[in-house]
This record gives sequence, C-alpha cells and structure tokens, in this order.
Amino acid sequence: MSEVRAVDVNIMGREFKVSCTDDEREGLISAVTYLDRKMREIRDTGKVIGIERIAVMAALNMAHELLTTRSGGFDIGDLKRRMMSMQEQIDEAIAEQNKLF
Repeated sequence: MSEVRAVDVNIMGREFKVSCTDDEREGLISAVTYLDRKMREIRDTGKVIGIERIAVMAALNMAHELLTTRSGGFDIGDLKRRMMSMQEQIDEAIAEQNKLF
C-alpha cells in the first residue's frame, strides 16, 4: 500500500494541501487541473462573482456532467467501439494505399 502524502495544489491562485497516496497523485493532479479550468471559465464569463460562488457553480456543472454520463447521456463503451471501428477503417485505408506503392 502506498504512503499517504500531502500534495500542494493550486486552484485559481489559491494554494491547498491535499493528502493522497502516490498511486492517487496523477488522478488528483488531473482533477485539480480540470476544476481550475472549469472555475476559470465560469469566472471569465463575468456572470458569477466571488470564489465561493464560482466553486459552487463549478461543482454543480461537474455533478451534472457526471450524472448525465451515469444516466446514459453518454455511453463510453459505445464511444470506444466507434473509435475502434474508425481506427480499423483507417488502418484498412492505409493498407490499401500502401499496396498502390
């Protein structure tokens, strides 16, 4: 089991210490980056003022995205199948082109 360590993160210019294991670190950094981007997008619209309100709006938007994904609004399995199919079509087209040369 990995050791729990404090990681310094920055969200909208504010520093936070968050505890996580070494295995969780990469996911934490991705989450921080995503949250920071979402909060900056909300701030930049100028419609929401105050860091707490921006954080709540970002949380609501992210919760909506998660629930939409879970409720079938987005099927990751179908996306993966479609991408594999497109990749196969691309590979076949490249193989056909290579035969011509």
